[in-house]
Amino acid sequence: MGRYSVDEAVMAYKLKDASNWWRDVNDSPLWQDRIFHILAALYGLVAAVALVQLIRIQLRVPEYGWTTQKVFHFLNFLVNGVRALVFVFRRNVQNLHPEIVQHILLDLPSLAFFTTYALLVLFWAEIYYQARAVSTDGLRPSFFTINVVVYTVQIAMWLVLWWKYIPVLVILSKIFFAGVSLFAALGFLLYGGRLFLMLQRFPVESKGRRKKLQEVGYVTTICFSCFLVRCIMMCFNAFDKAADLDVLNHPVLNFIYYLLVEILPSSLVLFILRKLPPKRGITQYHPIR
Repeated sequence: MGRYSVDEAVMAYKLKDASNWWRDVNDSPLWQDRIFHILAALYGLVAAVALVQLIRIQLRVPEYGWTTQKVFHFLNFLVNGVRALVFVFRRNVQNLHPEIVQHILLDLPSLAFFTTYALLVLFWAEIYYQARAVSTDGLRPSFFTINVVVYTVQIAMWLVLWWKYIPVLVILSKIFFAGVSLFAALGFLLYGGRLFLMLQRFPVESKGRRKKLQEVGYVTTICFSCFLVRCIMMCFNAFDKAADLDVLNHPVLNFIYYLLVEILPSSLVLFILRKLPPKRGITQYHPIR
């Protein structure tokens, strides 16, 4: 009986010590700046990788215009570059007024991140339907329509909040973005899964079948997971102050969140899709029209 009491006391002390460490880091301006600057450096690194890859693709196939692959890498560069700048000046961003400006600077890159990876879903959907000899004429208009609706709704909520700060509308904005993230996750599951199953039915001796299977499987898993985690986290963010990401005194939570939902997924996807396109005569290399 005494042994259990000692063990419980030790466990309680360790939990209290860990809780104190978490609180000390969160409340320290020095640690806040360190963590935000680490995030800025990581985002800057991912942006640089995306830019280098974009330049390599352009040098490889200069005769093509803005292809899906080029736009994807450019958007990755843009999203990660803006995130890097925001975290470099995170303390200044927190002091901006009206408060809605802070939300715009923190949330707009998230919308651009959605557009970036929705483009990948569009690319896979086109490949899938073309392989099944189904018309893809409606895919691009649908892609643009979905993005226009998402941006219009979000911008409308920002404008209302700019005019009059309504706490309930801030919650609705976060719930809306959670829904957008869930929609993206389901898009990857649907078209990534369909493309994966279609590739599985190809003859075993098909050239590049195994590598393409792995590529689609890995990217689908990574992107589905990151958007699902974002959806869940945004729901907590909307209703629980302890999960608020838009404040300075939650740097550890910010680090874990952005590492899991943007930095790691972007890094892994850029690595998996690092292969350069053939110079000419490629059927699956789609230009943006």
